[in-house]
Parts: sequence; C-alpha cells; structure tokens
Amino acid sequence: MPAQGKTPDPAAEPAEGHGASLDRYDIAILRELQQDARLSNAELASRIGLSAAPTWRRMRWLEEQGFITGYRAEIDRRKIGLGVLAFVRIDADRNTAEATRQLEEAIRRLPEVISCHYISGSGTFELQVMATDLDAFSRFALDALMGLPHVKDVHTSFSLGEVKSGGALPLGHLRGAGDAPGAR
Repeated sequence: MPAQGKTPDPAAEPAEGHGASLDRYDIAILRELQQDARLSNAELASRIGLSAAPTWRRMRWLEEQGFITGYRAEIDRRKIGLGVLAFVRIDADRNTAEATRQLEEAIRRLPEVISCHYISGSGTFELQVMATDLDAFSRFALDALMGLPHVKDVHTSFSLGEVKSGGALPLGHLRGAGDAPGAR
C-alpha cells in the first residue's frame, strides 16, 4: 500500500502485472545487459533508474518471456588459436523438406560451425566456420562439410579482418526506446 499522499510508481509494479509489450525500463535493461551482462542487479537498477527489486523482477520476466535467451562470455577467437573465420555457402542437391531437415540436423552437430542461416538467392545455407588455420579448415571442409547429407556444392570466402563483431542488437525501433533511461 502506498504511503499517504504518494502515488504508486508503475515501474515498481511486480513483474506478474507486466503487460505484454516492452516499456522503457525493459528496453533499458536489454540495452544495458547487451553492453555488460555481468552487471550486478544493484548496478543495473542504478543505471536504469529503478530500485533493485523491480529491476530483478523485470529481468526475470524478460528471461521467462524469452527476450533474454542466455548469457555468455565473448572470447577472442585468436587468443584461443582460432585464426580462420570462413563464410561457407552450401548448395543442397535436393530442396525437399526431409532433405533440408537432415542437412540442418547434421550442421547443428558441427562445433566448428558457429552460425548457420537458411538463405534466399543462390545457395541453401550460409555458415560461419572457425578453424585454427587454413590446413585445418581444408580438412574440415573435405571431411565434414562435403560429407554432409544432400550437399551438392560448397563455396567459401575467408575473413581478411573484422570490422565489427559481437554487436548488440539495435533497439531503437522498440516503442519507448528513445525515452529509455540510460539510452545511448
């Protein structure tokens, strides 16, 4: 119950009463966590302008609703010996639903493939592949990629240098993002 003469702060409402859409505090939480997922709840609360309890409830709600899907460390690939980043387009010999499912499942099992997208235009899939060096990539391409089910052709381009990687998702299109506390 609010103190006499004070209006309750809607941002301090429990997450259970949270609406279906994101508000400026939710967007601020997403923005801050994309910059530093190791923030303590107290520091996060301070940055977005709420107290710790509603910040924690909002963060839990964002996790439960699937807006936040996980937390991970960004690792410098070169420091752990992964000097090659390759972009690989795979052309499938058949584009049936079952053949595509088989190929997708086989790709998911390859730890060297750090991302895979089903693409439009020429090709079926676009992969990002990490390897220690060109010899290791060549062995991987021959042994693993060319052995995938329903692969007709493999086309590879190599990264010559990163301009930007591990970027945060843009949030400016979300309602209230410009008004979000801590917006940058």
